[in-house]
Amino acid sequence: MQPTRNQIASAKMDAWRSFLTAHAAVIDALGKDLESAVGLPLTWYEVLLYLRESDEGRLRMHELAESLLLSRSAATRFVDRMEAAGLVSRESCVTDGRGTFVVMTDHGRDVFRRAAPVHLAGIDRYFAGNITTQEAIEMVESFGRVLDGLANEPPG
Repeated sequence: MQPTRNQIASAKMDAWRSFLTAHAAVIDALGKDLESAVGLPLTWYEVLLYLRESDEGRLRMHELAESLLLSRSAATRFVDRMEAAGLVSRESCVTDGRGTFVVMTDHGRDVFRRAAPVHLAGIDRYFAGNITTQEAIEMVESFGRVLDGLANEPPG
């Protein structure tokens, strides 16, 4: 017997709610672990991770803002706090006087090195350890289709 339209809609809404609830719970748990072990907010860890993964170990302010899904002004305030904590610094762009790079400091690299194992263990404990490899593959495929659908949406 084929599911009804209401059953399909209900299942998809249940999936949406489960996704949101699981995401919030995992993010909260990861954040608590990082705060407790290293004194680092999860969002700051994310900035350090983006900087570590960047080609030159630095990102322009607008690139960082886009990665964090923040406005430029919000990213500036965010970086101000991280700079005050000694985790990042700003460098002027030699080729564009208006541009600013955000760069991880030595202290930032040290904090990142201490935080990374905590973060990875949390991902395994709260997420990866609770799903099968097949489920992980299916999630990647499903979320890929969601992102493809968004990419095909008209702007605005």
